[in-house]
Amino acid sequence: MKITKKNGNITMYDDQKVINSILKANAGTSEKTMSDKIAASIADDVFSQLTEDYEIITTKDIRDCVYKTLLDRGFTETARSYIEYKG
Repeated sequence: MKITKKNGNITMYDDQKVINSILKANAGTSEKTMSDKIAASIADDVFSQLTEDYEIITTKDIRDCVYKTLLDRGFTETARSYIEYKG
């Protein structure tokens, strides 16, 4: 899947970047520490949702989808931390 970055460059989607961002957001909260496995599962869900809806996505699409998925999984503080950091 291709991503259009804020600067207009097009790159390939990198699951590991999403996982790292989720883990960093979680580390700054009082919520239970998220395992790499849970973060990877969330990133997989994000990828699945985005590939259903888009051929080329934007970083905003990823950010919005990660935020929604974190909320759906009950990681409210992590979702807030993620969106504030990435916003």
